[in-house]
This record gives sequence, structure tokens and C-alpha cells, in this order.
Amino acid sequence: MSLELFEQALTQQEQLLLAELTTPFKIQEFLDTVPYSPEPVYRCPLQVLRDRLAHCFDGALFAAAALRRMGYPPLILEMLPNERDDDHLLALFKIDGHWGAIAKSNFAGLRFREPVFRNLRELVLSYFEQYYNVDGEKTLRGYTVPMNLSPLDHLNWMTSDTGLDELADRTDLLRRYWLLSEKMISRLSPVDERTYKTGLDGANQAGLFKIKD
Repeated sequence: MSLELFEQALTQQEQLLLAELTTPFKIQEFLDTVPYSPEPVYRCPLQVLRDRLAHCFDGALFAAAALRRMGYPPLILEMLPNERDDDHLLALFKIDGHWGAIAKSNFAGLRFREPVFRNLRELVLSYFEQYYNVDGEKTLRGYTVPMNLSPLDHLNWMTSDTGLDELADRTDLLRRYWLLSEKMISRLSPVDERTYKTGLDGANQAGLFKIKD
């Protein structure tokens, strides 16, 4: 029902725009044109279209909605950092048995992944070197099982912002998988200067995680 309501709510111009998003990569290209939002509010996919603003949560939901229009299930996955960084959401898709992802991020390296990964662990680990905080620390530690948003259509997550807090709370209840042992964490090197600068190219500084020592 949420997809039907979404289609009904679209203006003709919005329908034409979405009609051009015929592949996962084209969805990513659209998200890349949307400025990164530093605001602590959630936007549903319809509102992302209208405000042309999104952070990672908004972007993942928009991508999941756009993928759904193409026939994919609307799946999201949360990547889990240590306490010195933000978490990050991916919209997932699977082609020929291999996983790919779409994402909105303030960091250049935390966005699209081609569907070449045999499992979700491989996919998440492909983000490891680019997942770092403003102090240059590699912060990715784990990930959740995917969440299918279809059972949450009663929240009208595609067309209304009002249920998004509840949706976000549901991600906290998902089963978690951890990637690193304590020994592995203790051996981590800092991000090199070139990678650091490249990843932050074009970033909205107001939207970066503020470390509290």
C-alpha cells in the first residue's frame, strides 16, 4: 500500500524524474546531486524529492523506495561504528546472487557498490578503509541483518516523516554481527593523509560527527 500511496502523491514532474532512475547506479547518481543534510531530522523519500536534501538515513530510504519501484525488495542495512563516529545506512539490492548497495554519505567512499559481493560481510568490509572519523580513525566495527521495509508500510515511510522515528528505532533491534576482535582493533593504523582528504572532498563540514573527548 505504501508504494501505491507514493505513486499517487507524485507530481507529474516527480514521476518523470523517477522514470529516469532505471538502474541502481542511476539512483545513486540522483542522490549524488542532492546536498548532504546536517539537520537532525528524518525525511521520507517523497520529502527528499521535494526538499532535495538528505543524510544517510534519508538517502537509504529514498534508494529503497526507488529500488522498490524497479521490482526489488526495499532492504536497508545499518553499518555500525565505534562510539566515535556515526552509523551509516545502505540500501541493498541483489543481482545474479550478488549484493550491491546505494548510499548517501558525507564521505566520498561510503556510497555506491557494484553487485559483485557474494555475501553481506564481503559487501560491508568493502567500506572498511573508507569508514573513518574526523580524527582519521578507522571506525567500522559491525553491521546488522537487512531490514525489509515492506512490513512497515503501515508507517507510510515512503510518503510521511511522522513514522520515521519508529522506523529508526526498529533498526536498533536488529541482530548485529561484529567484524573485528579487540586485538585487531588495537593494531589498526590511522587513515593515510591522501585517503583522508579524498574521502572528505565535497563534504558538508556541518554534517560531520563531532567527537566528544
